[in-house]
Amino acid sequence: MDAKKQLIMESAKKSFSHFGYKGTTMDQIAKIAGVGKATIYTFFANKEELLHDIIQSLITEMKTVAEKAITEGATPFKKIHGALYEILVFRKEHELLIQLSHEVQQFGSPVTIEAMASIETEVVQFISEHIERAIHNGTMKNCEPKMTAFILFKLYVALVFDWEKQNEPLTDERILKLLQIYFGNFIND
Repeated sequence: MDAKKQLIMESAKKSFSHFGYKGTTMDQIAKIAGVGKATIYTFFANKEELLHDIIQSLITEMKTVAEKAITEGATPFKKIHGALYEILVFRKEHELLIQLSHEVQQFGSPVTIEAMASIETEVVQFISEHIERAIHNGTMKNCEPKMTAFILFKLYVALVFDWEKQNEPLTDERILKLLQIYFGNFIND
């Protein structure tokens, strides 16, 4: 990737993280990057396109983190648990994603809703592909991979984020046991 384009994306990421998508201007991004506004427009048609490219790079980074968390030879649920856990840690610790989540809740702007939805879609697709592999190699029973991935993702988010709003956080082991209880029927013995 072009060094200037990368610099602009990193600068935009900083600005979006600090001021939010709605509060960021192309002038701010240019100032942070130390380039003229016209330079930004040679790479990106508008702020929305810039955010889209940043989100795509974050999705790639998130998938890499998730792949590294998958232990070969582990059960399908341990693999999925490891990947989901790392994805949620990534989401929870990444300032831009935190800011975008807040912005979705506060303003519900179509651009930020679309950005967060694209991340969720990619996560569900990633998990779905692993479920398909497990079905293909006989370690999971036949099911609808995409729907199962969606339900697993939503349940995992509920157990990790929503549960701890009013209760003690669950340990990784407890979450894995709960997933096995709720989805154990899908595992081939």
